[in-house]
Amino acid sequence: MTQTLPARSPAASLVLPVEGMSCASCTGRVERALAAVPGVSQASVNLATGEATVRFAGKADAEAAIRAVEEAGYDVPSRRLAFTVEGMSCASCTGRVERALAAVPGVSEASVNLATGEAHVAASPAIGPDDLVAAIEAAGYDARLRDDTPPTARRDEARARSEAETRALKHRALLALLLAAALFVLEMGGHLVPALHHAVAAGIGIETSWLLQFALASVILFGPGLRFYRIGLPLLFKGAPDMNSLVAIGTLAAYSYSALATFAPALLPPDARHVYFEAAAVIVALVLLGRWMEARARGRTGEAIRALARLQPTEAERIGPDGARTRVPVLQLRAGDRVAIRPGERVPADGAVEEGESFVDESMLTGEPAPVAKTPGAPLTGGTVNGAGALTLRVEKTGADTVLSGILRMVEEAQGGKLPIQALVDRVTLRFVPAVIAVSLLTFALWMIFGPAPALPQALSAAVAVLIIACPCAMGLATPTSILVGTGRAAARGILFRRGEALQALAEVRLVAFDKTGTLTLGHPTLERIVPAPGFSEQDALRFAASAEARSEHPVAHALTQATTAQGLALAPATAVSALPGLGLRAEVEGRRVEIGAARFMATLGLSTSRFDAEAEALAASGATPVFLALDGVLAALFCVSDPLREDAAEAVSALHRAGVKTALVSGDDRRTAASVARRLGIDIVVAEVLPEGKVEAVKQLRREHGRVLFVGDGINDAPALAVADVGMAIGSGTDVAIEAADVVLVAPSPGNVPRALALSRSTLRNIRQNLGWAFGYNVILIPLAAGVLTPAFGLSLSPVWAAGAMGLSSTLVLLNGLRAGRET
Repeated sequence: MTQTLPARSPAASLVLPVEGMSCASCTGRVERALAAVPGVSQASVNLATGEATVRFAGKADAEAAIRAVEEAGYDVPSRRLAFTVEGMSCASCTGRVERALAAVPGVSEASVNLATGEAHVAASPAIGPDDLVAAIEAAGYDARLRDDTPPTARRDEARARSEAETRALKHRALLALLLAAALFVLEMGGHLVPALHHAVAAGIGIETSWLLQFALASVILFGPGLRFYRIGLPLLFKGAPDMNSLVAIGTLAAYSYSALATFAPALLPPDARHVYFEAAAVIVALVLLGRWMEARARGRTGEAIRALARLQPTEAERIGPDGARTRVPVLQLRAGDRVAIRPGERVPADGAVEEGESFVDESMLTGEPAPVAKTPGAPLTGGTVNGAGALTLRVEKTGADTVLSGILRMVEEAQGGKLPIQALVDRVTLRFVPAVIAVSLLTFALWMIFGPAPALPQALSAAVAVLIIACPCAMGLATPTSILVGTGRAAARGILFRRGEALQALAEVRLVAFDKTGTLTLGHPTLERIVPAPGFSEQDALRFAASAEARSEHPVAHALTQATTAQGLALAPATAVSALPGLGLRAEVEGRRVEIGAARFMATLGLSTSRFDAEAEALAASGATPVFLALDGVLAALFCVSDPLREDAAEAVSALHRAGVKTALVSGDDRRTAASVARRLGIDIVVAEVLPEGKVEAVKQLRREHGRVLFVGDGINDAPALAVADVGMAIGSGTDVAIEAADVVLVAPSPGNVPRALALSRSTLRNIRQNLGWAFGYNVILIPLAAGVLTPAFGLSLSPVWAAGAMGLSSTLVLLNGLRAGRET
């Protein structure tokens, strides 16, 4: 049956993101397509923002508008929404919510995380958040759209909810345990101590004892244990049972049978008149105890991220226009505010130093232990700690726009993802609870048919034990708990996973390919030497080259402009500037054509660099980069540019080799320079003098020869290779384009974090496999034991009470082991 969208409230306007527009004619085409949609009164498209604003005369028809844009040849991308989901308790719950969301027309992706209690959805803009909330609620859970509150505040709110839930579980568990203990003594005490049985029989009588047990069991089941029935039974009646349903069925079966034996014993054979009130009560008490322990352990899974969130101070000392200083909440700071930062205080927002000098400890964000010197104009990041000097901060970014908020947001998205290894778990848990109910019914039937008389008590006990011991919770928590802890620990060390899937992909990497400039080197080259051609002077060559490169962001450009400043040379205006990726740059300066770049660029111009071969060879052998200058089509000079290696580059390569991973250098630099750098660092493979598209082909070739490839880079020209690699890793000091194309971001520009990230991902994946091994092994071994397969041959059986204890312990052990994820690194 085709599912239709819920009725939407009338809307006067709609804003749609549009992709694929490149010029004014595109906007006109989209506007005309939208204007032709029935009911549209006005349509305007903004090329700069990539958005279309559509006004309707009446009710907004989002689907028709999207269809019109797509028929015009453009794309309307899905928007990503996050929801907080309450009431989920096991893997079956997450699977149910995912299926409910995926069934909503227009939803392209739905991922639900049990550990964080969140659902992440990619859906058409035609789908409103209310439609998705309604789908989740129809599946039996409470949900609300996660707002745009800064991650730090949202983390505090989530922790407060978690702590409140833990306290409530604690109170329910302790009350249930207290009452269950009294009930257990009343019923089972007589079996352990015959004198107690006689005392109860003589004092109040067996029938009164059963009535008292009924009263105590009723209080436990429908007091502290009410949540199992309030959640589990409606889902059972909908044909979508979960963990709560198993507990509800098992305890109600024991409770109902005992109530029948108490109030209508004539309906049962004389030898089957027994009560199991204590079993039902103790099961509820132990399951609640397990849930409490699970909640406590789950509360610890996000500790690393909460530690990052706590870096944000709550107050700041704002300096007014008149110089007066006022303590204000950090949330009141705005861009342009001036803030005083005393020695030892945390920086309250992102910005730049306006006055003062100090050293700032950035280790909590970058993992680098050495404090960083800060002088006027230097950037400051919120959450870092000021040293001994006083600073004045000019605020540039606040709230959700700060680096700290961005890190937390990035980690949240990674933690909401699913690893490929989770696919097996999802397939199993989809049918797990119905399968357990079927096994329980089969167990009951087989014991009734083949069990010794009286068969009913044993059949009931075995069937209830099967229901209670089954634990989808452990399977549901095995992967997300480890991801939560592993990515949190990584973030605390300055390693940010932008996608959760990258955690598994990184663990499977067999070769790491590095870019050179800015990745293995500092990215701040200096001009070491100028070798002019006959007829040209050093100063003229430098002035023309630096003038052409003045507006370039390439590291070589900075080296040239710094050299002109040091020599007191004036730069001339450059026109017709054209950057040629992987080759160099062309411009006009003072009426002369300037071309500067690598030897291969000169070759495309038909210029031979052979006259500089001896100098270039010697420079490249020392790791320096030769850069050539041509003026009006004539080779004019050779520049020697040196970029020092990062201190930990050699140790990073060595650590990767110890981890059994090969290394490669993929660079657009001169092949002799690249070979020299590789030799000094111990890198196995060198691919040099490649354009950006050549880096893509190099990554593909390395994958074919060696297996999964991690590419590490920092520049715009690295973005294609970062995107095509199995895992792309961007250095945090790199360009925004590189960071956007990467799967993993290193906050600190340290190659040493590459082997650390690899070790952490392998440790986390190993932890996940341990959890899954336990979760599956537990159910495979103990469900048959609970069913009584060993009873005929060995007399071994598992009572429902012990089953309840084992089930609670299973989830707790998975969570406790998950807390170890990444700890071995």
